[in-house]
Amino acid sequence: MSKAAELANLIGNINAGGGGVNRNLIINGAMNVAQRGTSSTGLGGNADSYHTMDRFKLGAEGTTAGRLTMTQDSSAPSGFANSLKLACTTADTSIGAAELVVLAQIIEGQNLQAFAKGTSSAKPFAVSFYVKGNANATYVCELFDGDNSRHVCSTFSVTTDWTRVEITFPADTTGALDDDNAASLYLQIFLHAGSNFSSGTLPATWASKTNANRAAGGDSFFDSTSRTFFITGVQLEVGQNPTEFEHQKFSQTLQQCERYYQRWQAGQTYDYVCNGSMSTDTRFIGMYQLSPDMRDDPTMNFDGTFKVNAQNGDMNASNFTLNRATKMNVAFFCDTTDADRVGNGALLRAGSDADAFIEFISEL
Repeated sequence: MSKAAELANLIGNINAGGGGVNRNLIINGAMNVAQRGTSSTGLGGNADSYHTMDRFKLGAEGTTAGRLTMTQDSSAPSGFANSLKLACTTADTSIGAAELVVLAQIIEGQNLQAFAKGTSSAKPFAVSFYVKGNANATYVCELFDGDNSRHVCSTFSVTTDWTRVEITFPADTTGALDDDNAASLYLQIFLHAGSNFSSGTLPATWASKTNANRAAGGDSFFDSTSRTFFITGVQLEVGQNPTEFEHQKFSQTLQQCERYYQRWQAGQTYDYVCNGSMSTDTRFIGMYQLSPDMRDDPTMNFDGTFKVNAQNGDMNASNFTLNRATKMNVAFFCDTTDADRVGNGALLRAGSDADAFIEFISEL
């Protein structure tokens, strides 16, 4: 796109109520942040979960036999360093009617109010992203309004070269999006869908959700073990024209991601986690400060070996239990070996496991 055309698109979006700084409603669209890790294998089945790139969820329904690997990849179009790559490892050419696999980002309603959805001043939705694959394919992009069970869809093409997909979805004067921190809008790419989701007619304008229409005309990612799908530069903005991708500093993107997921990761053995005290001879209570504040009170998971140190003596730590969580901090208990140190100050640190981690989760 020429600079003149790009400027014209931006001006058009400003006139339509969009444009400007912070116009991209997608977080981590350049696939730069991968707090959970850069590779995850054996994905598919019927489980929804976040795996590698922050804020991008792999959703599944039914029970597909297809499996894939998700990675952060260095293949990317000019101006980008990373992409999200999916590689089929187990094919599924016998598609059950209820099978469904999507790649999605879910957005809080309070971040979407500029679209004025459900009012007479409703604005259009401009979606853009870069894609490529091992061969030509057609997939479906959907915007799903979970507050009002409405959706709009468009097919797009993938080739063996990086191409930019640009889609303008019309404004919707029906169904306002909730102004809160809960899930409101889902940007979804349908990668595999049975007849329950693909036997109808794709809705090119906003309509009440009809499952049979959602993935009509799309191919299956699981049609061959040679199948790959790469995506980066994902953007959603107010306006009638997709504009040039809005890049951020890495630190800005990371902080946005940490609203939904934070991870303490040991860099080496015996790395320090937090302070606390011995509430009994065999129980440590600790407090961990979250930064930034999370979207909602998080859950917490521990993995690896940990030690509690009190009066210069190490004790093995086990059976971690979340006691209380707020958006700002969490309090937790863990059991220790008996050391007769009740009331002593103590600290929690990683044990001999340099890969130990703690994760705090407040995803949509």
